[in-house]
Amino acid sequence: MCGFSGEVRRDGRVADIAAVARMTATMDDRGPDGSGLWSAGPIALGHRRLQVVDLTEHAAQPMVDAELGLTIVLNGMVYNYPQLRQELTGLGYRFFSHGDTEVVLKAYHRWGEDFVDHLVGMFACAIVERDTGRVVLARDRLGVKPLYVAELSDGKALRFASTIPALLAGGGIDTTIDRAALHCYLSFHSVVPAPRTVLQGIRKLPPATVQVLEPDGTSRDRVYWAPSYGRDPAHARWSEKDWQQAVLDALRLSVRRRMVSDIEVGVLLSGGLDSSLVVGLLAEQGQHDLRTFSIGFEAVGGRSGDEFVYSDLVAERFGTKHMQLLVPPERVLPALDSAVAAMSEPMVSHDVVAFYLLSQEVSKHVHVVQSGQGADEVFAGYHWYPPMLGAADPVDTYATAFFDRNDSGVAALLDPAWHADRDESRLFVEEHFARPGADTAVDKALRLDTEVMLVDDPVKRVDNTTMAYGLEARVPFLDHELVELAAACPPELKLAHGGKGVLKSAARQVIPSEVIDRPKGYFPVPALTHLEGGFLDRVRDALTAPAAKDRGLFRPEVVDRLLCEPNATLTPLGGNPLWQLALLEMWLQGRGL
Repeated sequence: MCGFSGEVRRDGRVADIAAVARMTATMDDRGPDGSGLWSAGPIALGHRRLQVVDLTEHAAQPMVDAELGLTIVLNGMVYNYPQLRQELTGLGYRFFSHGDTEVVLKAYHRWGEDFVDHLVGMFACAIVERDTGRVVLARDRLGVKPLYVAELSDGKALRFASTIPALLAGGGIDTTIDRAALHCYLSFHSVVPAPRTVLQGIRKLPPATVQVLEPDGTSRDRVYWAPSYGRDPAHARWSEKDWQQAVLDALRLSVRRRMVSDIEVGVLLSGGLDSSLVVGLLAEQGQHDLRTFSIGFEAVGGRSGDEFVYSDLVAERFGTKHMQLLVPPERVLPALDSAVAAMSEPMVSHDVVAFYLLSQEVSKHVHVVQSGQGADEVFAGYHWYPPMLGAADPVDTYATAFFDRNDSGVAALLDPAWHADRDESRLFVEEHFARPGADTAVDKALRLDTEVMLVDDPVKRVDNTTMAYGLEARVPFLDHELVELAAACPPELKLAHGGKGVLKSAARQVIPSEVIDRPKGYFPVPALTHLEGGFLDRVRDALTAPAAKDRGLFRPEVVDRLLCEPNATLTPLGGNPLWQLALLEMWLQGRGL
């Protein structure tokens, strides 16, 4: 797990290594164990390293293979690298290191752009061909690892990096607010689908995409993975028990894959079904003295802030070395700006602060963890999936449940100059639902949430907050083979038992029923839902700052009304509208924009 950056010139000049150095330096938190720079003519690369496998300098990056004429920077972890290394060795390749980076490099040499089809894991990478000058960018199937790209304002170079702040540090990028992205932020629950970001000059490479940059300045993209959300005839005779066993076996393999490491691996244990099942399966596989970590917050405004009763139950059942972190409100407020600074993009979920503070503590004990993110999107755990069955207008049903506000609501918030020319959020959902490859409305919603919402909300949240402390988070529910299996599973099996039915039934073989049958939980931070005291003061400061007034995104009368009644309303998903507006301004102001 690391961070990287790079530049590809298009004007015949040598790459700006100083700019790449500036970009790379911003990511020392993602890679605290080492750094490196490399350049050759019009191309330069930078890398910050977190040592997880092959702790020697042989695995340092940027990694150059002079014999093959290739250079690579990689962020992430390829879990099947030992098997690939053995296969490539049998094909005649020789290795000088013992980690996954060199395996990816040689896989590219062997299979070309199809190398990604052989990789199991989370990754983003850039590979440079010495002899052709071609640069290849790639991102993993579920977008667990980020990759942002930006054209310089003068059009003479393209830059890429693991974070937006890195690209901003390089300079020369259009930082105008993207009105379509702003619409999605305010309507589509702060999810800005790839390739857009909230900044006009920065885009993100979509998940499951290989982008080839040719020396003549042209480029092409290839989407290399798209699971079918339809019924596979091969499963036609499967019983409910067959599906349960298949899911459990796939998850067993997934958690086992994610224990590949030369250092200790822990688990973020919320006490919910998903993280508890990860702990149970690891214990089942003989992982003794597993370190587990939970976080909770003091109640505010009558809202509970911890779920320790369940995490304690799981820790006791499986004999983990458990750590409980109770965060008082006075510690949350000082961490707020730091948590926002850790965001590559504005993320409104207050879970960001919870994960940030949890990561701060966990990183003192381990540097790799498994997390339960993704199960709700993959196995239909959210409340908006059941109403999709038989819905007369599936898009409207989805939007009513998930959108923070409709297009007219967005227009009522924004100064007219900032409102998009069309209902960007609803049109995106309509277009996604209309794509072939999903049999039912439930399948369409699950595909949208897995490919888009999951990537640009929960997964990004975990990556940004854990990497702020050099902590590598692995997500077994996003193993692509498990996702393929879940996509093919009949919706009625996933919707059973109040959602995640097939997963709940499978889990009964492993973890206590009390955890499975409990009410659905989450990482709550009550102080950001019920705004008062210092939190409300911080929100007011952000929305009334000179930068906010000069930018003029929001109608002043709307901001004044929300500040007068900060807790009068919540969005359909329980968020505070005032926090959503303030978070965007805090993020922009924190970057000097």
